Amino acid sequence: MRFMLMHRVPQDDPASWEPGPELIERMNAFVEKLTADGVMLGAEGVLPQGAVVRRSGTAIKSTDGPFAEAKEVVGGFLLIGAKDLAEATAVAEEYITCFAGVEEMSVEVRRVAELEDIEPYLAR
Repeated sequence: MRFMLMHRVPQDDPASWEPGPELIERMNAFVEKLTADGVMLGAEGVLPQGAVVRRSGTAIKSTDGPFAEAKEVVGGFLLIGAKDLAEATAVAEEYITCFAGVEEMSVEVRRVAELEDIEPYLAR
């Protein structure tokens, strides 16, 4: 099974967006470990600037970021292979330790939908 681990950080915390050499070193070591273990499928960080596109009925509106209404925003993600949610959560618990210096953050663990998960909806 594939899982996406999205780390969420405070939008206004400079430590979340200005990684020091220690964080980069910890992340590189963690990614190397996951790669060696055959777990890593992909990983990326994201920058704080972006946009939100919302739809209400037929009206579509785009808003440039950073996103004032958000307290926590996605700072990056890992895509991993794991046998189940428990194993993916264990990886997330190790992943979050890479972010020493970021006082408040979370890692959301979500299973990626595979074709067999949506096939029942295709038959309708």
